[in-house]
Amino acid sequence: MAAPEGQTWLEKLEEQLDVDVDWMDPDYIKNMPIKPHDQTSNQLLVNIELHNASNADLLRQTAKELKDEGWLAVYTRIAVLMCKKNIDNISGRVLLQTLPSKAYDTQATVDHARLYDKEFARAGIGRDRYCIKIPATGPALNAAKILSQEGIQTLGTAVFGLPQAIACSQAGCLYISPYYNENRAHSDLTLWPDVKDPAKEHPNSPRMIQIIETYKRLYSETGKEQPRVKLASFLSAKEAMAAGEMGCHSATIPYTVLNQLAKLKYGASEQPGEGVPKPAHPYKNQGPTPARLIELSKTDPLLATWDGKLASTDIDYLANSGAELEKAIESDPIATNRLAEALKIFIGDDDNGETSSRKKCEEAISQV
Repeated sequence: MAAPEGQTWLEKLEEQLDVDVDWMDPDYIKNMPIKPHDQTSNQLLVNIELHNASNADLLRQTAKELKDEGWLAVYTRIAVLMCKKNIDNISGRVLLQTLPSKAYDTQATVDHARLYDKEFARAGIGRDRYCIKIPATGPALNAAKILSQEGIQTLGTAVFGLPQAIACSQAGCLYISPYYNENRAHSDLTLWPDVKDPAKEHPNSPRMIQIIETYKRLYSETGKEQPRVKLASFLSAKEAMAAGEMGCHSATIPYTVLNQLAKLKYGASEQPGEGVPKPAHPYKNQGPTPARLIELSKTDPLLATWDGKLASTDIDYLANSGAELEKAIESDPIATNRLAEALKIFIGDDDNGETSSRKKCEEAISQV
């Protein structure tokens, strides 16, 4: 189907998948040229908004209300209230992430997610309008399984390989977020594979195809709903378009890339490949992998050597507190290094992430 004259890349991408905004600023989201589906976040983005002068009174009031309950209670409530500012600016869910510092502690992850659940209820936001991001470690995905059974929807985040994706399915996650680019590439562009045709040439595309094809097979064989693939960590507009062609169900995109997509005029002849319109259901009657990408699943350019064997869906990756998942991650240097780096970045320091937010909340408590 020909693109409407003057259609932007952003509008074309929205035809192929659900466009989400990976940013929390209400003014930006309200003025987007399209209404995003979900609003995602992480400890870095929450920390930016926590330090925003527009939220100073909200932080002060929250600290006053919860001064005897500690910094995490303050952090959790204000994170939810900042999401509430965007609930009418999106059509789907707001997402918040459990503490990355507790990514290997099942009970602490469950407890923080339940605290989010309590605060969302207090804010008048139902379970159909939010989702809790859980780091895709063995212990944390065991927490996700508990939460899913309680009716709290989860997203397995920081996914870097097929074993993590299978474990997210076993945990009953609604979504997963594989990271297309490693976290360090956002601050060190020498680590970014800025290729002309990301869908075919980006070294992480084969792993994306493997995940999507595995979920398609699992749905076909079992009839069980599989997580929807919400690709994250983009550095360019052409990478976002690649997500559409590869068959991702949604893409959570930073404002910098959203701005690029909104400015570019779409022309099919200028695209190395093109996605198809998104299906009514993510896995029912979904089409095949595009012919030009079909061979990617048989490769893994991220590894110097690969035996060509895909992770088995017969393994219970959540058993024994996720021991099999941890074993699989440890056998993959890419997943091992990138997961550790992601958690380190989200935990942050005095200026960023969880650590900075804790300091800010504790300061606010001390002043009331």
